[in-house]
Amino acid sequence: MRITGYRTLTTVHDWGRPVGDVNGTVAGGITEVPLVLVETDVGLTGVGLGGHADAGRVFPALDGQDPRATSALYDRMLAHVFKSGHGGATFATIGAFDMALWDLKAKAADEPLWRTLGAADRFVPAYASGLDYGVVDDELEDLYRPWAERGFTGAKVKGGTDVDRDLLRLQIVRDVLRRNSDQPAMMYDVNESWGRHQAMRLARQVEQGADLTWIEEPVRRWDAAGHRAVRSATGVAIASGENLTGLEQYRSLLDAEAVDVVQAGSVWGITHFLRVAVLALGRDLPVSPVAYDTNPVAHAAAAVPNHLATELQDLRAPVGLTLDQEVADGGLVLGDAPGLGIQVDEAAIGSSSTGRLWEAPAGPHVRAADAGLQIARRRGAEVR
Repeated sequence: MRITGYRTLTTVHDWGRPVGDVNGTVAGGITEVPLVLVETDVGLTGVGLGGHADAGRVFPALDGQDPRATSALYDRMLAHVFKSGHGGATFATIGAFDMALWDLKAKAADEPLWRTLGAADRFVPAYASGLDYGVVDDELEDLYRPWAERGFTGAKVKGGTDVDRDLLRLQIVRDVLRRNSDQPAMMYDVNESWGRHQAMRLARQVEQGADLTWIEEPVRRWDAAGHRAVRSATGVAIASGENLTGLEQYRSLLDAEAVDVVQAGSVWGITHFLRVAVLALGRDLPVSPVAYDTNPVAHAAAAVPNHLATELQDLRAPVGLTLDQEVADGGLVLGDAPGLGIQVDEAAIGSSSTGRLWEAPAGPHVRAADAGLQIARRRGAEVR
């Protein structure tokens, strides 16, 4: 089997509500979902999800190769862009291609990817995460009730600029999940919105008002000293890593013993997650993949011994994608369809409306100019 070409598509996910975090929200609730389809000479097509802006530059590393050599081809893609670097959009493209290669590898074996990766169980423990920063307080209970009805005992709430409001919202979600557990696992994500000068004080304030499982990205993603300071100042676990592109970027955080839960972004692909999991395992730390549409990294999560919980963000699939998986019993139940279990309806995708919605200037991927100072400035305005 040889790789003969690729195609790119973009569909949309209709969340039916505002979606985002402290850095910005998409008020209309429709976000784009990029895909890459890798074609072979035996008629199999691999599906990968995530940004593919650098596909033309990365693909020559794959052209004519056997897609089943997933690990070797991952390193071949990294080597192909060695001189110009593999960060940002390039790393996302490598991740999308990598995902498609693993999909092909499992399809060639006519088995689901979780089985190809050596998992013994199709069930993946998970927590709910509604990207809920733009959802008003009065609607938060309705947002998380369907998750509670599916047995979930943990959730992550977005916040960062108003700790008092955040504590209220954490309590709302906690109360919804109490139907399944007396002590729901509550995660609190501020998406790098605190400066180091604020983080220790605010983390202690939140800790006093809520029983948290972890605080996520309290300071900038690379700030090992800042993460360590927050970890030392509180009894709450610190989670980070979703925005790190490459194992080398984890080194300072792990060497400083600055994180308790090692995260990996699903958009960076299967191989990246597997390697991050091994890196964390070597430090006796748990790993937790951050969500993305169709939950593709869940297959890999099922196969690693130190998986803690996978983030799930919505109960619906993007337009034109059919998934062989079920959200139930507080987690994700993976199916038996070969590969990732994703069927692509290109006709349905072709009729969907797309645009740069997720990456728009007001979207959640654009850091505010006053990030890290927002609380101080807001409180200063209140005093005046």
